[in-house]
Amino acid sequence: MIDLSRRRTLNGAALAAALLATACVVPSIAQAQTQAQDWPSRPVRMITGSVGGTSDIIARFTAARLADRWKQQVVVDNRAGLGGIIGAQIGAKAAPDGYTLIVGQIGTHASANVLYRNLGYDQVKDFTPISLMSNSAIALVVHPSLPVTSLKEFIALAKSKPGALTYASAGGATSSQLSGELFNIVAGTKLLHVPYKGSGFGLTAVVSGETQSAFLASSTVASQVRAGKLRALAVLAKDRFPGTPEIPSSGELGVPGLDSNVWFGLMAPAGTPRNLITLINKDVVAVLGTPEAREALLAAGAEPTPSTPEAFAAFLKAEITKWTKVIREAGIKVE
Repeated sequence: MIDLSRRRTLNGAALAAALLATACVVPSIAQAQTQAQDWPSRPVRMITGSVGGTSDIIARFTAARLADRWKQQVVVDNRAGLGGIIGAQIGAKAAPDGYTLIVGQIGTHASANVLYRNLGYDQVKDFTPISLMSNSAIALVVHPSLPVTSLKEFIALAKSKPGALTYASAGGATSSQLSGELFNIVAGTKLLHVPYKGSGFGLTAVVSGETQSAFLASSTVASQVRAGKLRALAVLAKDRFPGTPEIPSSGELGVPGLDSNVWFGLMAPAGTPRNLITLINKDVVAVLGTPEAREALLAAGAEPTPSTPEAFAAFLKAEITKWTKVIREAGIKVE
């Protein structure tokens, strides 16, 4: 025989538990909505790389104009070390409340998971894309003493002397080394990689003739090229880069498949409310879509490239696929 009083008690307990669960859920949704309405009510932190680099320039330009729109400080937090990975590690562990933003790039969000076993974060799962910010071209430059004046002549010379020609990079596993190894794969060459502790040291190496060539951001090499201290053979892209229109592209020179660039994009910790992502994206796109932004960033060697969160996510997926293949095929390892 069924004990009806016991059954009513159990049903009541189940109902109470359900109501308690609902009460716990509703405030969290309401809290997220209220958070978005009140945001930002205090300063926002934007984590980026070392002071003076392209990422720092872009972060500071964007932060200053977002601060004007939000009526709150946007503080640029420079975290040098491991090519931006230290900053990404901090950002991944930050509260997902919209008050911490991270400027990511190839080294932190396209190649990191393949290169580092104990990275401390997942470059996809631990972040939410907000918008691409900028793009700079990678240029192949050579010392004037090298007897080549075109990209195809350089490839022919490199093939005739496998392992003899050297190229400088901004360091192991940076976008400049990845570009050099992509070049080796696509062009069928065996250039010897010589890593330096930053793009400035790599630039000095090729200007002095310590290395015969280098793969560096167009913004890094432009002044030396214009001064005649380096010869630019190509930017690794389908089309010419607006910041250095005088340098031909590898695509127009008949060497497709060499697309490589230095990009930066804005992210938030995973779990940041969607309405906050939408709000931040709208303002970042507005800031980077102005003629002022284009003029200022091109002067610094970068082209503003704002996007939707979805487009940025798709771009990241393609970058991860491309550079994972290059890293594995070239056998690149972090020492």
